[in-house]
Amino acid sequence: MKKLLAFTLAEVLVTLGIIGVVSAMTVPSLMQNHQRKTYVTQLHQVYNLFQQAFLQYTNDKNALNLHEAGLISSAEVSNFMNSYFKIVQSCTDFTECFYDGSYKNMSGTDLTNASYWPGASAAPCFVLANGASVCVENSKYHTTYGHITIDINGKKGPNIAGRDLFFVTYYSDGSIDEDGIPPECRTSGTGCGSGKTNPKDVRAAVGATCSSRGDAKGCFGLLLNNNWEMDY
Repeated sequence: MKKLLAFTLAEVLVTLGIIGVVSAMTVPSLMQNHQRKTYVTQLHQVYNLFQQAFLQYTNDKNALNLHEAGLISSAEVSNFMNSYFKIVQSCTDFTECFYDGSYKNMSGTDLTNASYWPGASAAPCFVLANGASVCVENSKYHTTYGHITIDINGKKGPNIAGRDLFFVTYYSDGSIDEDGIPPECRTSGTGCGSGKTNPKDVRAAVGATCSSRGDAKGCFGLLLNNNWEMDY
């Protein structure tokens, strides 16, 4: 007679127990990595939409840059957004488009510096068709650049700077970068501050405290420095 081979109940239970332990150790990490990639993908989409819109706007105005094209008033920002984006909602107040509670940093502390919202310049705010909320400051105040506040999923959580909330700078040439990088640093490597000679060093310095800042600056520069990988 042939001898039938099979696993015992004890062996099956031990195997399942090992699988359970390994899963408990690896699944949370895999989920976190997946969520980070989702955040980056959504932010990159908004980034690309703005770069394409800035280029098209400049070309349509037959201008050399955004400032010359006329992006120097809140009314023109609204016209620009409605012309080059699919807008779901235009907001008269920041909280109509963004989370109306307290945004936090990655350390769990409430943001206390309102610089993550360019409301002082009456920046118009919008909800885009992809679900992102944005406030766009016109370039009149700084001549060569303006600011954009981005919540990649609007009022939905986690409402954390560096995860779904970002504060970026757009320059007159249509490029988008970290806040606080002077134009001369971007073009010639001079004027970067504290002995720095290139934008990458400035981004690293600003982003060194992105997890604990009282505003939403810093983390975007780290993404640019790391080829859009969220490793912070």
